[in-house]
Amino acid sequence: MHSLVNNHYRADQIERFQQREELISKLKHRFKTYGYKQIQTSAFEKYDMYATKTGIVNTEDMIKIIDASGEVLVLRPDITIPLTQWMTNKNQLTVKHDRYFYVMDVFRHAEWNEQKERTQAGIEYFGDSSPTVDAEVIALAIHTLHDCGFSDYKIEIGHAGFFKALIAQTSLSTTEITNIQRFIQSKNLAEMTAYLESLTIDEPLKTAIRNIPFLYGQPKSVINEINQYGLDNEVKAELQKLIDVYTNLQAYDLSEDIVFNLGLINDMDYYSDIIFQGFINQIGRPVVMGGRYDNLGDQFGTHIPAIGFAFDVDLLIHAATQHHLLSEPESSIDICLYYDTNTQQEAVAAAFHLRNQGYSVISFPKETSETATIQATWEIMYTENVYTAAVDNQIYQFKNFVDLQGLLQAKKENG
Repeated sequence: MHSLVNNHYRADQIERFQQREELISKLKHRFKTYGYKQIQTSAFEKYDMYATKTGIVNTEDMIKIIDASGEVLVLRPDITIPLTQWMTNKNQLTVKHDRYFYVMDVFRHAEWNEQKERTQAGIEYFGDSSPTVDAEVIALAIHTLHDCGFSDYKIEIGHAGFFKALIAQTSLSTTEITNIQRFIQSKNLAEMTAYLESLTIDEPLKTAIRNIPFLYGQPKSVINEINQYGLDNEVKAELQKLIDVYTNLQAYDLSEDIVFNLGLINDMDYYSDIIFQGFINQIGRPVVMGGRYDNLGDQFGTHIPAIGFAFDVDLLIHAATQHHLLSEPESSIDICLYYDTNTQQEAVAAAFHLRNQGYSVISFPKETSETATIQATWEIMYTENVYTAAVDNQIYQFKNFVDLQGLLQAKKENG
């Protein structure tokens, strides 16, 4: 019984892995159609690269190790940061419209029911900070969701600069600002209202901050509501960037997929402007998150405008499962070929040529056919007296390799 359970578990895991690879192939293909090239970074990074930078990753979340020389390393907790460092070292004078994508694992300490290792598939666009680029990146994220078969989703777009410009009009401490951010993220309106009353803030500004969690919905409605708060020019300038991105997105005919969420505050403090996340119906967490981080390169000595996003591949697969979008994996074996001692040379040569033509082929001595449980589209038998090819419960005889190719081609053309 234990063996049967293990066999079932392995079969289920193999099937899930095939589905995972198929989904990742769709992501990679879509990224390439937008001109992105794949890149890879080391799984091990120096601890100081994260610990000495502000607003990046909580060091307590990092998985740390010590190498043979005594240096503290971390398993890669974030992908954007090492890519940005690499870009600053690459060539400071020629970073313009550089596009890269990745499929890599990130490692962080997690809650008891969460995996420490998560796969991310994302893109990074370096060297341009125009609203047209922001719109194209968001359109790519939506295009990718389409490719995966999703239709019931929303992309929430916010602006990190909006809250920063709003809060800059106050004299609040870092702790007080952090508390307000936490209330906004959790939409804890009751506690936020009481907390704001304890702070010395001008009443119109206090009203604007209190209403941030309600600034969600159709873009025009959100902007109209914001304009009632008498915001200063700096806040209006940040909002105009958001409007410009949305205007460019309308050229992609994606208005139905987009809402504004000015209460969107990401845990990654390095975001500077546009931020966004994508939700799929029935899934409680965002499957994709991203934004603009123009100032991150400054911490590595070079100013490089940049924007990117990352899909949580594990969550995306879960969503595809919930929505019944994962197809049953097809047999990856095209041909199972058997031979006897006298026909081994001809049979093995045929298998070699078929593989060169792109067929997946496995071959065995004839006696193996009595115990083999291999599922293949074709079963081909080379014996001393006759050559046969079986497909869809039909058996055909052939004289040589040319005849065999004809059978295979006819089946392919007839479906």
